[in-house]
Amino acid sequence: MDSGTLLSFLAVDLLLVCVPGADWAYVISAGLRGRSVGAAVGGLVSGYALHTALAAAGVAVLVAGSPAVLTGLTAAGAAYLVWLGWSVLRQPGTPGAGEELAEAGPRVFLRGATISGLNPKGLLLYLSVLPQFLSPGAGRLPVAAQTTVLGLLHMACCAVVYLTVGVLARRLLGARPAAARAVTRTSGAAMLGIGAFLLAQRLATL
Repeated sequence: MDSGTLLSFLAVDLLLVCVPGADWAYVISAGLRGRSVGAAVGGLVSGYALHTALAAAGVAVLVAGSPAVLTGLTAAGAAYLVWLGWSVLRQPGTPGAGEELAEAGPRVFLRGATISGLNPKGLLLYLSVLPQFLSPGAGRLPVAAQTTVLGLLHMACCAVVYLTVGVLARRLLGARPAAARAVTRTSGAAMLGIGAFLLAQRLATL
C-alpha cells in the first residue's frame, strides 16, 4: 500500500466524515447537554473500531453478500436514530445542567458506540468505499492488514473532526442557553429525520 493510496483514501474519508450526519448530531447534542465530549467521541470511534475488526476478518464481505442481513442492520440503526432523536427533542436540556453531567460516562460512550456501530454511513464506507482502495497481489500487505490500516485512518479522522465539532459547539454556545437548546433540537431533529428516512427506505424494499 503506497502513500498515494493512503492520501487518496484520506481525502475521500475526510469528505465523508465532514458531511454532517448522525455522528455530528450526537456529538453536538452531547456537548451542549453537558455530557462528556470525550466519552461521546470515544464511543463513536469504538463503533468504527468494531467495523474495522469485522471488515479485516472478512465479515463485511459476507454481510455485503447477504441483502437480508444488511437490511436488518440498517433498519436497526435507523430505528435507534429515530428513538434517540425523539429523546433529544423531548428533553433538549440546558448546557451544563447538573442532571446531564451525571450521565457523562459509560452510558454516553455506549450510545456513541451504538450510533456509529449501526450508522448506515459507516456501513457504506466499509462495504463500498474502503474496498476500492485495497490492492491485493504479491509483494503487498495482506488485504486484512490493508483494511486495518485504512480503518485506523478513518478512526483517527473521526476522532479529530468530532472532537473539534463537540468542543467548538460547547465553547461557542455554552453561554447561550437559548441558542444551545435550538441547536440541540436541530441535532435531535436531524437524527430523527435521518433515521426515519433510512427506515422508510429499507421497509420499502421488503
